[in-house]
Amino acid sequence: MFGLFGLIDSAKKLIWLLPLVCLPLIAQNLPDAPAPKSPQPGQFPDSAPPAPKNVHAEEPTPVASSTPAPSAQVQGSDDFSTKRTDLPKFVSRVNFVQIPVTVTDTQGRMVPGLGPTDFTVYEDGVPQRLRFFNSEPSPLTAAIVVQTDLPSSSMKKVSDSLPALVGAFSEFDEVALYRYGHTVAEVSGFSGAASVSTAALNRIRHAAREGGGPPGIFGPVSAGPSINGHDINDPNAQGGVTASGAPAPQREFFVLNDAILRAAQDLSRRDRSRRKIIFVVSDGRELGSTASFEEVRRVLLSYNISVFALGVDTAAIPIYDKLGRIRVPGFGTSNILPKYTSATGGELFAEFDKQSIEQAYSKVTDLARNQYTLGYNAPTSAASSYRVIDVHVHRSNLKVVAKDGYFPLPPQATPLH
Repeated sequence: MFGLFGLIDSAKKLIWLLPLVCLPLIAQNLPDAPAPKSPQPGQFPDSAPPAPKNVHAEEPTPVASSTPAPSAQVQGSDDFSTKRTDLPKFVSRVNFVQIPVTVTDTQGRMVPGLGPTDFTVYEDGVPQRLRFFNSEPSPLTAAIVVQTDLPSSSMKKVSDSLPALVGAFSEFDEVALYRYGHTVAEVSGFSGAASVSTAALNRIRHAAREGGGPPGIFGPVSAGPSINGHDINDPNAQGGVTASGAPAPQREFFVLNDAILRAAQDLSRRDRSRRKIIFVVSDGRELGSTASFEEVRRVLLSYNISVFALGVDTAAIPIYDKLGRIRVPGFGTSNILPKYTSATGGELFAEFDKQSIEQAYSKVTDLARNQYTLGYNAPTSAASSYRVIDVHVHRSNLKVVAKDGYFPLPPQATPLH
């Protein structure tokens, strides 16, 4: 009898609890899976990677605030990002330092499979905590700079190889073409590599036949007569006179610094999530530029632009190339390319024949695309002095190539509310 009363009592309790259990389901008219919760403001740091999309209908995308996230959110977060799409999201009152790194073995082959724990980055001798690591191939935004006043034999090799140069880039890359001699000119603006026209390549060939094109295309237009794009009253534009009083030969100009600066300025306005490179095809001579090497280097490092170069003509002759790196007063620098590639973490190839030149194009794009990308946060300061970077890999017999340092951009002003 006692058991019967207990069973009846339990049934009453079950009947009493049943409406409470079913009430939320009836009110929401939902299946038995819990509804997703909407994120609350400040719940996640801005640098957190987005969640994978599901198969349900998407909700309207919220408009991102233009106010930078507080630096404490970035610096205090334990998240470690590996997605390249997160790169533009590192916006706060810190400098996000991005470092493309090439790692090769003793045979010069790229070494895959390294992880973030295999690297240590030092800034001014202080080890930094990595916040970003990526080893996936990166789409490239490349400014191709071609010297068009090379000797005719060398220029023919370069001209014949131009289709292979453009073909070394993938359909995901964007490319712009520039040419220089005693002046600089943009041949074609940034577009998909596959859409670079034959007409654009022919404009480089045409400029080569005319020795670099007419003066005055780049920079302010001179009001009077000029020699090699420089005012005739400029003492540097003339060779002076000989001892007999006869006019000395006119001095040539090779404005490589100005050409790289023009390309760097255009690259600085491109999408920052893509790897930015300048690919120079040149003999490396520099004389007559308005910009100095140090001024151009500052722009390159401020905007994380790497310079890769193909040395042709005299730059491809080993003995002459080494002697040519010595600057002689009044005659400029015979080959300044090694300084650019070393400072920015790029690579320099020196090739002499057409087949080797075409092979070098593929090597450059392969290296640039498959570098490791390391990133860390560094505090901003009012001063934008140069900061030294040293990248170590914790494995023996490996060569690491990365930029030597960077110039931090000035802190952005906080919008007024």
